[in-house]
Order: sequence, then C-alpha cells, then structure tokens
Amino acid sequence: MNGGMDMGGGGGGGRQELSADNVRGIVLALLSSGFIGSSFIIKKKGLRRAALASGISAGVGGHSYLKEPLWWVGMITMIVGEIANFVAYAFAPAVLVTPLGALSIIVSAVLAHFILNERLHALGVLGCVMCIAGSMVIVIHAPVEQEITSVKEIWHMATQPSFLLYVASVIVLVSVLVFHLSPLWGQSNVLIYTAICSLMGSLSVMSVKALGTSLKLTFEGTNQLAYPETWFFMLVVAICVLTQMNYLNKALDTFNTAIVSPIYYVMFTSLTILASIIMFKDWSGQSLGSITSEICGLIVVLSGTILLHVTKDYERIPQSRIGLYAPLSPTSATRLNGELLRHVEDDARRTDDEEKVLRRQEMY
Repeated sequence: MNGGMDMGGGGGGGRQELSADNVRGIVLALLSSGFIGSSFIIKKKGLRRAALASGISAGVGGHSYLKEPLWWVGMITMIVGEIANFVAYAFAPAVLVTPLGALSIIVSAVLAHFILNERLHALGVLGCVMCIAGSMVIVIHAPVEQEITSVKEIWHMATQPSFLLYVASVIVLVSVLVFHLSPLWGQSNVLIYTAICSLMGSLSVMSVKALGTSLKLTFEGTNQLAYPETWFFMLVVAICVLTQMNYLNKALDTFNTAIVSPIYYVMFTSLTILASIIMFKDWSGQSLGSITSEICGLIVVLSGTILLHVTKDYERIPQSRIGLYAPLSPTSATRLNGELLRHVEDDARRTDDEEKVLRRQEMY
C-alpha cells in the first residue's frame, strides 16, 4: 500500500495506520453518501408524482416513474454516488467503506424532514450524532488492506469454499423471498424488499470491489481486461445492481423513507461486512483490540440508524385494511389503487395541502 499517516502515534492500543489509499477511499465514500442520501429523497418525490399522474404506483408494478424527469434526476444523483462508492472500494476495504454509508442516512433524514415532512425529533438528532461517532471509530481502527496485484488473486478468494457457501446461501434466500414471500407479504412487510436488496447488495459490493481493483490495476499499467474473471465480475455487478434498483423502488414507493433507509442500511452493512470478512479476510492480522473497536463502532452506527427510524413520524396501513385489500386480484387491486390515487389528487387540488396528499399517498 501507499505511504500512510499515523492516526495513533505509535503502536499500542490496537491503533492502526491510515494509509493514503484508505484516505482516498474515505473521501470518496463520504461524497458517495452525500449523493446517495439526496437521491433517496429526489426519487421518492419522483415516484409520488408519477403515481399521482398515472394512478398506478411502482409498489404494485407500475413503471410510469420512467417518464418522470424528477425520478431521473434522483437516479442520476444515485449513479454519481454509486460511481464514487465504486472507486472507494478499489482503494479501501469494505469494512471501512461500507459503514461510512451511515452519512447517507443522515442526509436522507435531514432532507426528508424539510422536503417530505417526515419529522426529525431530538432523538433523531442523537441518532445522527451516534452515526458520525461510530463512523469515526471505524475509520480510526480501519485495517490496512493487503495489496492485490492481479484479478486472479481476487478470483481465488471468491472461489474459496467458505465464500462459495455464503453465495449459495444468498441465492437460496433471495429466491425464496422473490418467488414465494414477495407476492404474499411484499406490500405489508418492509423486510421483504429490503432483504432482497441487502442480500444482493452484499454480493454486488464484493464484485464491485473485484472489478474496481481490476480497473485500478489496468489504469496503473497492468492490463486485467484480458482475464475472463474481470468480465464475469462485471456481469455479476450488472445483475445485482438491476435487482437492487428494482426492489429498492418497490420499497421506497410502498413504505415511508424513514422506514426503508435505516433498515436497508443496517441489513446491507451487516451482510456486506460479513461477506467481506469471509472473502477478503479483512480482519486477518489485526489485533483483538482493533477488531473490538471496529465492532463497537459498527454497533454504535447501527444503533444510531435504528434510533433515527423509531423517532420518525410515519403512518402504517392498518392490518384490517391490509386484510381487506389482500384478496383482490392484481387487476382489481391496480384499478382500485388508481381510483384511490385519483381521489387523493382531486383532494389535493381542492385543499392545496401537500402534506395531506403525501400522507394519503403513503396510505394507499
């Protein structure tokens, strides 16, 4: 790795040297979180506008948001953030980069407070502070990643039995969620869509890191594009990202942003760190003190995101109403949903009350 700067002034206590590559990864990860946190809000507004205009929401299979300019602004913002995140993984380990995504939750929560009328209370502010504090602990004790000289080395890591077992488990779980649980409870249980996104996300991060490292080595003069492994990782990235985008849209359109963002972050971060530890052996060679500090920092970050979640004001669909609408056929449900949305739009024109129409849109 490149030369580094000492964060701890000497070896004791499990403090780690923050390498120049880690610094680059941190800066890119922070920029990424800012863009991605903003994109949640912009896309949410675009999804609502599209649903009101067409009468069919993305949560029930509508794709009218593809014609909504604001949704595309949010999508472009997310792509910029993901590119920054992509490059960050080429420089720093996933154990360091992924938890810094907590900033996206803070950005999302603050913007939702002012733009979507999803109130952020005093305990929510405490959650933001906890996310920042926990991230700082993780940064200070971040591991120095082993140097990789070829995509063949990454392929060897990806085909070790322990990681192949993890991949097989993810594929089985995602298949059950998509084909069995999603049609039954996807519209009433936020964990279904977010679990699909998180499980696929953990694989996409591993592939993104592999692909990013390959491109980094290529730009440094060691061509990795001649290896089929590089193109395989690119294919996996495409499949995983498309799946994530589809089910994240469903989650955002069906549930409140205050619910989706923290739960997605907690699940995605935990699974990604687990996958990275299995595949890249991020904790290999670290002292017990450093590993303990990173775990504590991660727990603080996750606790902060949960605190942000539970202090939000949001409305849930009553179970009696879910039971009333569940037996409808897909065609009838779509028609009913469209009629309800048109009533909401008419009421918004009469009252000119944006908060009211937004809350009814959440209900339906």
